[in-house]
Amino acid sequence: MSFVAGGVMPDFIPFEFTPIDEHEQTRRARDYYQQFNRRRTVREFSDKPVSKEVLELILKTAGTAPSGANKQPWRFVVVTDPNLKHQIRVAAEAEEKESYERRMPQEWLDDLAPLGTDWHKEFLEIAPALIVVFAIPFVKDGEETRKHYYVKESVGIAAGFLLAAIHNAGLVALTHTPSPMEFLQKILGRPENEKPFLLVPVGYPKEGTRVPDIRRKEPDELILWM
Repeated sequence: MSFVAGGVMPDFIPFEFTPIDEHEQTRRARDYYQQFNRRRTVREFSDKPVSKEVLELILKTAGTAPSGANKQPWRFVVVTDPNLKHQIRVAAEAEEKESYERRMPQEWLDDLAPLGTDWHKEFLEIAPALIVVFAIPFVKDGEETRKHYYVKESVGIAAGFLLAAIHNAGLVALTHTPSPMEFLQKILGRPENEKPFLLVPVGYPKEGTRVPDIRRKEPDELILWM
């Protein structure tokens, strides 16, 4: 371990890389795509519990995401306590009701209408676990404040890893972003440097769950070869 100005320089170690041939690359890429093309956002949850071990492995996977200067500026708070989930639902619905009735422009409401969403968020109490993702823009080291870099980008990537890990584990999730979200910081007792970024209910779909019949963009709509 080497010491440099402003911190510690880690030793470099050999990168472990196992080459695979193009046929295997294609097979893996196709299988992965087919698996994740079945992923859907779900708003109707069963109350069937998810084991702590599974949730921890999912979150460890999310924690492998890249981040600016390797600051890993995220915190994952797992909420399973019924009282806390109820408090979160009440606070979230208050903000959502205000948004749906006063904040959102008509164009936004029109875009949401086909998805059947409204300010009622009963899934926040029914889902067995709520994962609250916090962004950490800075940390305090005594009297010194240390800044983190590319925080939103880093936490956004980690959230993507999180959703992929949830789907890969055979579970379903919803990305919920009530705005503003400061109530999560207060209810969960998080410090001032942890800012709510995303609220993710996780669990199993309720029997008979239905989802909107939507389409994803075709490759020529999202890929540009140059």
